[in-house]
Amino acid sequence: MPQFQCIAIDTATAERFRATGKDDNGNTLRRMAATAEGGFPCRHCLRLGEPGEMMLLGSYNLPRPRGIYWTPSPIFVHERACERFAAKNEIAPTVVANGLVSLRSYDAADQCIYDLGHVGNGHEIDAQLARALDDERTAFINIHTARPGCMLTRVEKVAA
Repeated sequence: MPQFQCIAIDTATAERFRATGKDDNGNTLRRMAATAEGGFPCRHCLRLGEPGEMMLLGSYNLPRPRGIYWTPSPIFVHERACERFAAKNEIAPTVVANGLVSLRSYDAADQCIYDLGHVGNGHEIDAQLARALDDERTAFINIHTARPGCMLTRVEKVAA
């Protein structure tokens, strides 16, 4: 598998959400306490909220794909500051912890590559992620929760 990185939302976006209480579309963020049942994946540190941690829920305008496949996504971020995920060659903890994820591969023109799409358990995503990253057509991959369709992370190839 080529080297890769799961890309978290940028720190400026997480800080703007926290400071303004507004999402990318001007909606008031929802403040929620994470529960033991899970389902509170922070898109900045790419870790699940711990039970009792306060999380902010709002709409995030994805930077890619642009054009026809563009969509906003509901996302959580920790209410408190957290360190941005920066590991290379590591599948984000929010993906691994998710029971059902959707891999969506895109080419450099932001066209969805349908034959590389996959829905499966987050803890079993390695082979399908490798398949998509190994394909020369793939410029990036967006991983979403499969049921509600919320963006978890973008995955990009990185130079060795």
